[in-house]
Amino acid sequence: MKKSMNFSFKKAEDSPGFLLWQLTNQWQQQQRKALRSLGLTHPQFVALAGILWLSSIHEEGASQIQVADFTRIDKMMMSDLVQTLLQKNLIERYRHPQDKRAYSLTLTQKGHALTLKAIPIVEGVDALFFNKKTQGLTQLVAILNQKLGEAETFD
Repeated sequence: MKKSMNFSFKKAEDSPGFLLWQLTNQWQQQQRKALRSLGLTHPQFVALAGILWLSSIHEEGASQIQVADFTRIDKMMMSDLVQTLLQKNLIERYRHPQDKRAYSLTLTQKGHALTLKAIPIVEGVDALFFNKKTQGLTQLVAILNQKLGEAETFD
């Protein structure tokens, strides 16, 4: 006896969420492979790149919360990433000069060099994975940005 399903889609391939899940997993797998030689995971790279980016804006360094918000990394995961990056001597953490409850994060010299080395690798994976010639890529990026903006209203 075939059980009825209550899915809105007749085929799994019609579900944008399912497709996004599959595509994201494929992309993350490629990023993992590319970053393995540097001893970084993709979330570690994203945190480092976020710190680098925000440090160019905030002289006193970016707070851990600012990095988590900027990268949209879950705050608990960011906390774990910070511990790992501290152990690897890739970042430094110190009390924020204006907010004594917050910590500022900065890249160490080693972390800065590794991040600069990783950026072209990650961007190279993106270029190959998304292939600039893909029709509709600009539209997809616009849609993703729109959805990310809307997602903030779900919090």
